[in-house]
Amino acid sequence: MNLLTLEQISKSYGERKLLDDVSFYLQEGEKVGLIGINGTGKSTLLRLLTGEEEPDGGKRTCANHVVIRFLSQEAKFAPQDTVLESVLAAENAAGMGDKSEIKGSAWVTESDVKAMLTRLGVTDFDQPCGELSGGQRKRLALVAALVFPSDILVLDEPTNHLDNEMSDWLEEYLKKWRGTLVMVTHDRYFLDSVAGRIVEIDQGKLYSYPGNYEEYLKGKAERMEREAAGERKRQSILRVELAWMQRGARARSTKQKARIQRYEELSSRQAPAAEARVDMSSATTRMGKTTIELSHIGKAYGEKKLIEDFSYTFLKGDRVGFIGANGCGKTTLMKLLTGQLAPDRGEIKVGGTIRIGYYAQELDSPQMQPAAAMDPDKRVIDYIRDTAEYVRTAEGSISASQMLERFLFAGEDQYGLIGKLSGGEKKRLNLLRVLMEAPNVLILDEPTNDLDVTTLSILEDYLDNFDGIVIAVSHDRYFLDRVVRRIFAFEEGGRLRQYEGGYTDYALRRQMEGGAKDRAETASSGRFSEGKGKDGPSGRGKPESMKTRKLKFSYQEQKDYETIEAQIGELEERISALEEQIAKAARDYAKLNGLMLEKEEAEAALEEKMERWMYLEELAAKITAEKID
Repeated sequence: MNLLTLEQISKSYGERKLLDDVSFYLQEGEKVGLIGINGTGKSTLLRLLTGEEEPDGGKRTCANHVVIRFLSQEAKFAPQDTVLESVLAAENAAGMGDKSEIKGSAWVTESDVKAMLTRLGVTDFDQPCGELSGGQRKRLALVAALVFPSDILVLDEPTNHLDNEMSDWLEEYLKKWRGTLVMVTHDRYFLDSVAGRIVEIDQGKLYSYPGNYEEYLKGKAERMEREAAGERKRQSILRVELAWMQRGARARSTKQKARIQRYEELSSRQAPAAEARVDMSSATTRMGKTTIELSHIGKAYGEKKLIEDFSYTFLKGDRVGFIGANGCGKTTLMKLLTGQLAPDRGEIKVGGTIRIGYYAQELDSPQMQPAAAMDPDKRVIDYIRDTAEYVRTAEGSISASQMLERFLFAGEDQYGLIGKLSGGEKKRLNLLRVLMEAPNVLILDEPTNDLDVTTLSILEDYLDNFDGIVIAVSHDRYFLDRVVRRIFAFEEGGRLRQYEGGYTDYALRRQMEGGAKDRAETASSGRFSEGKGKDGPSGRGKPESMKTRKLKFSYQEQKDYETIEAQIGELEERISALEEQIAKAARDYAKLNGLMLEKEEAEAALEEKMERWMYLEELAAKITAEKID
């Protein structure tokens, strides 16, 4: 059943056309992910779907008695209302009417609201909304959208301001939710898991792809190849027709006139627009021997310990991610690294050649440097020129204007006011400002919030070639897997625990440890009940000779466990380098054969190391379980 349709919709803001004669539909029960570069109209399309905005042209049709819940990017609550009052007041915001009309509806109790608020980290139900942070208000709005029955959920960046556990919970919630869903999100794992159809906004048009994010990538590649093939054919025909025209076409016959008209039609047809991409080679400053060294630092606010006795020395080329629950101290640690805050104890040593580029989570944060503050009345190009007129890259010296073009700000957009940019465009502009500083240490505090998928993928490619240290706070699992090689997780009491690899490696390690702990508890419970059988505590227990020997690493296993992940990383880098050499030696068959043989040997060694790593990880989990036991 079709619940909602937009037919031949157009929408412009001034001279800027966002949507050009597009159509969109929502079927009952389907889950749609909406993607596109920031500023192309994703949030506008959502507001058109909900009826909050009217199109310039076209028609919106919605089925009778359909209730829509909308999570917008801007969460608005009366500052004097409490947390609980604000959510309960949202119950009828969608024109609920008779709840019995909604499929699967049920009366929502106050305890239901409190349970979901708690699940998303909002526990003070009597706190006035005016005292909440931006992230807390967004989570409050998410609860208001989710907890009450609806037919259609419209979610604009629902994972922003959620920590990793909250994102996992929301992903599972929406996978099981039986209503219709349309969402804008940059979280590619989220899209891959939840969405059953991807719709992309590109150059004012909509392109629909059945399937999840992975299927979208395949479908888009095929579409672009078809368009490129069509353009090659058009150019070929044009060359033939142009040669005919240049020979002196005489428009005497109807056939000749038709051929001239055909030439004019082909030459006036627009070529398919190339996909806008952020493209920038690495710009860094030389780094000396001393980087950033943290020695036994601690930070607390009152009795709440955020960071307790943390030591770490960042190495050249380090890629480090920090994760943890909201409010655990991640941003505080970033401010300690940048010198915006001082530790209560311990020492932070920063090398004389270190140049830090700090991408802050909040654009309006009072801790932001004056140069980073966004004056709404300032022109876009002046904001970048205030940082640098030129930046030196591997390609040579590039001007602020050229850099803006690479970051998708066309000539006329560069002279527009910052105040007219969307939230995502402001984030993209701020990211460019940070990179224009040519830092050798990049600190990225929640870089994935409000950045579109295209910008994120290019940022990730940029970081691949960045000749410096990358330190990232993020809840985006895909970004962490793509960028970092080591993770520090905030745990109770302000302690930070180190995990090697990306987010998937971290999650796997935690899962293994959790499973080992569960098995240990089950085994412990079994032994206890076995010893208390009818023969009493000394009855039917295992004889001493039958008890399992205490597990521990051998000397070689311990040595391997400490070094194997670094060896795996070196082999992966070696294989990557060999693949680049193979691509360059495509016609040198003698050299190519040698490289191919070397690559096969490296891959075999990598496979052997991976098997050894899996064995050692499983053994480590069993040893941990015994210790817990």
